[in-house]
Amino acid sequence: MVKAIKVMLIPNNVQKTKMFQYAGASRFAYNWALAREIVNHEKGGKFLSDAELRKEFTKLRHSDECAWLLSISNNVTKQAIKDACTAYKNFFKGLQKFPRFKSRKRSIPKFYQDNVKIRFSNTHIKFEGFSSSRKANKQKMNWVRLAEHERIPTDAKYMNPRISFDGLNWWISVCVEFPDCRETLNDDGIGIDLGIKDLAVCSDGTKYKNINKSQKLKRLEKQKRRLQRSISRSYEKNSLQIKSQG
Repeated sequence: MVKAIKVMLIPNNVQKTKMFQYAGASRFAYNWALAREIVNHEKGGKFLSDAELRKEFTKLRHSDECAWLLSISNNVTKQAIKDACTAYKNFFKGLQKFPRFKSRKRSIPKFYQDNVKIRFSNTHIKFEGFSSSRKANKQKMNWVRLAEHERIPTDAKYMNPRISFDGLNWWISVCVEFPDCRETLNDDGIGIDLGIKDLAVCSDGTKYKNINKSQKLKRLEKQKRRLQRSISRSYEKNSLQIKSQG
């Protein structure tokens, strides 16, 4: 069973800056891949696979013009390229509209995290590549605080982790695989005998008591009758007083 969970993040200022950089790199890679697909199609070429585009993008990352991408986790841009290729192919399959280029002003800042390398504790989420230093104080920057504790299990299988910004807060949404705990039903029948002493007796030996025969209910019924008599006497007494005054 797969369950989708969404939790708000509470990053510090340095982490917020890094998240916007990751979202910007994801947008850049998506637009680049979509543009390559469009140009290639206009020239009469076949669909470019995301594997081909990723190889080409790796060379672009190491160019002087795009050296800033080297500080971004490679998995962020790889998934953005894959998303662009999927959206472009789905248009020709008739599954969605023609994909649009992502705008810095209008598009939602978001990016992907590798589902194998992502880590969760009860209170934090560990991002990939926020800090490459092995020093303990530098490694702390990789751990972003969760607004809700223990919402995401720490020892589960994660799928498609996505981080997004709604204009006010950052959020992590992830699908988590849980063991299927639904009971397996069978076709075995069961007989039920309704009685007086016992409410019901099943053919498998299970008995359900008749609450009307319990001592607690008998005690409550006795208490109810006593209160009813007391109220009745009070009502009769008040009626006599009203008549005498009249």
